[in-house]
Amino acid sequence: MTPYEELAQIAMEAADAVDNAGTVAQLDGVEVDYLGRKGRLTGLLRLVGSLPAEEKPQFGQAVNVRKADLLERLGARRGGLAAAERAARLSADSVDVTLPGRNVWTGGPHPITRQMQAVKDALISMGYSFDEYPDIEHYHYNFEMLNYPPDHPAFDEQMSFYIDDSHLLRTQTTAFQAHVMENQKPPIRQATIGKCYRYEAVDATHSHTFHQVDLLAVDEGLTLADLKGTFAQLVKLLFGDVTIRFRPDFFPFVEPGVEVAIQWGEGWLELGGAGMVHPNILESMGIDSERYTGFAWGLGIDRMPMAKYGIDDIRLFAENDVRFLRQF
Repeated sequence: MTPYEELAQIAMEAADAVDNAGTVAQLDGVEVDYLGRKGRLTGLLRLVGSLPAEEKPQFGQAVNVRKADLLERLGARRGGLAAAERAARLSADSVDVTLPGRNVWTGGPHPITRQMQAVKDALISMGYSFDEYPDIEHYHYNFEMLNYPPDHPAFDEQMSFYIDDSHLLRTQTTAFQAHVMENQKPPIRQATIGKCYRYEAVDATHSHTFHQVDLLAVDEGLTLADLKGTFAQLVKLLFGDVTIRFRPDFFPFVEPGVEVAIQWGEGWLELGGAGMVHPNILESMGIDSERYTGFAWGLGIDRMPMAKYGIDDIRLFAENDVRFLRQF
């Protein structure tokens, strides 16, 4: 086979290879095979040295012409393949904007937070103002100012979390009463809501940390009937029309005292304690107990969503289990 016949055959094979390339990557391989440093067309130039002197220029020119034709064919084919591959990528990455969006859970208020806000909204609508008070409380406000006798079990270090000899984590939000009456004289319509802490074993119905809402009203002529009416309105806003139960109970800071509960399901849901502010507390704050009376309550928040949603273990509120929280 003469060099010219070999050139024609290689050129034809190169043209077929270009036409059969299905991707730009395959086309790049064809270019290397025929036009690279060791490519088949490029290699024909090494035959020039074996030709007669008069044929060398003609053969070299013929090889260069074939190379130019192949480069042109490669360029045209590459443009078509690149366009097709780009169109395929765009099709694969396309988004049908008419499809419905995916539901993404973005989180929401914790059930305790929801309940606290519902209680605040209800009492604010009834004319009460809210303020925040410290979680670390002086025992003077947590016990002494609430008419606790010196030998009350609550003073026991085994019942409370003491920070030092005179400070502890508040055992009840009722400690806010003295703060309020120190800075405000009747008429008073105040409330607070927050965490309380007691040294208790944790189980399905008890926790060392819980939430409470406390209310204080002091004015002329207030009676237990006002307390019952206020509580009934709060319960109606939170739970609807349910039966309310008041039973006599004792708390050092009220006289008389009552336990308040609502009928829920087949039983009673105890919400907390209430009563008329003890005259000793009013007098200790410089308020004339002959002229002014008041009522107060401390209600547990955690039991409310437990009853509403049928939650049987208070520990679920603090476990941060997404499977639990996504239900609210």
